[in-house]
Formats: sequence, structure tokens, C-alpha cells
Amino acid sequence: MTPFQPVSSEFVPLHAETATPCTGCSNSERLGFQFDYAYQPIVDVVERSVFAHEALVRGPQGEEAMSVLAKVTEHNRYRFDQACRVKAIKTAAQLGIKQRLSINFLPNAVYKPEICIRTTLEAARTHGFPTERIVFEVTEGERVQDGPWLASILREYKRCGFLTAIDDFGAGYAGLTLLADFTPDIIKLDMALVRGVDSSKPRQAIARGMVRICQELQIKVVAEGVETAAEADFFRHEGVKLMQGYLFARPTFRAVTPAAAVPWPVP
Repeated sequence: MTPFQPVSSEFVPLHAETATPCTGCSNSERLGFQFDYAYQPIVDVVERSVFAHEALVRGPQGEEAMSVLAKVTEHNRYRFDQACRVKAIKTAAQLGIKQRLSINFLPNAVYKPEICIRTTLEAARTHGFPTERIVFEVTEGERVQDGPWLASILREYKRCGFLTAIDDFGAGYAGLTLLADFTPDIIKLDMALVRGVDSSKPRQAIARGMVRICQELQIKVVAEGVETAAEADFFRHEGVKLMQGYLFARPTFRAVTPAAAVPWPVP
């Protein structure tokens, strides 16, 4: 996932004393533009099943994410964030998704996690989507100056029953230090590390080290951006069974890819 794919953004001072009210935040009409979603599966290559579907923001006719994000301003970012969460959950329920739903967010979008999460909880109740099947991904590559603040956000999400994930792990500013403050449920290895790992000794050494740390901390690992069978083979040999990438499926607009449609690599 690129830094432009997260479906939320709000650049506000950390530890703000007041929070924008959540009432009406789910109303996309107030934004002045429409958006929709494409879904890409995260697969289990051992069980040959779909572990989760990641919601990726798109234009109303399937346009790329930047066509939508270019319209996001300082004045509508919070509403866009909240509207995205609601729409992702509503659409997932309409599509009959029974697996986990992964939603991206940026930590700087959050004033106070216990307040900003209310709209999400209400959407889950309204559409009958279990909170334990919702995964909130935070992009590790984002500049978050206050590591403990990020950890507190993730802890609040976890307390409310959501799963938590760190995306693009190994690409950004928090890195291993974040794991000292908070243990997420899932870590998604950055695709720059995954790409060509089968033929790169340095990438292999780094990937093995990260996988071993996660195994010791009982964190699930997702190899993200897998495009070749050789890349998949390397990670499977290292004990990683969750993968995401074009080798298995591209994002599908307003639709999901079932396990039966995945071109599974030969074991």
C-alpha cells in the first residue's frame, strides 16, 4: 500500500483538548464529493482461504485513490475519515463479507480515540458487522512524533474489540520502537522489503529478523506486495502464511475475490 492509499487523514495537533463532534460525520454528501471502495484479499496460503479483505478508497466509478484524496482539505478531512469508516463497514456488510475487514487510518486523524471511534462502533452495530472482524491498519511510514500517543490510540481500538495492524512495517519512522510500546495483532511487512526478497541476501536477512521478532511476540505477519511465486515461497518457508499482492488478486471495485478465484501457487 502506498502512503496515498489510507482512507483517512486529519492533520490536527496531537492531544487536542476538544474533539470535533461525530454527529453527521458519516454523511458523505457534506463532503461535496462521492467515493467508493475496491477490496483486495489477504490470503492464507496454507489453508488456501481468505483471511481478510482490505478496503481501498476509490472514486465513484472506480477511479484511483488520488482522484478522491485530491479533494480532501483541512476543513473536510475529519468528516472524510469518519465517512470512510462508515462506508467501508456498510459496503462490506452489503457484499456479505464474512472474513475480516481491514480499514486504513492515520493516527493524526484522531483527536481522542475514545471519541473518534464512536462512529465506527455505531456503524458496526447498525450494519451487523462484528467488531472483532474489523482490523484498523496504521501506516508505520507516517510521521508520528509521539510514539506513546500512537500506542494509546491502538490500545483504545483494541479495548473496544477491534483488531490492530501496523502497515508498511520497516519503511518508516516508528519501526521496532513502536513494538516496545504496543503489540499489534498483525504486522504487514513493507512491500519494498518483500519485492525481490528471493534474490536479495540483505532483504532475506532483514525479513527473517522481523519474522522471528513477530513470532516471539505472537504477532501475525502479512507479506504485502507479493507478485511472484518465488517471493511467496521464501516467506512460506520462513513460516509466514498470510500474504497479499497481485500474485493472488488485484483490488476489485465494489466486489470481493473469493478463495475459489485465487490462483494459488503450487506448493
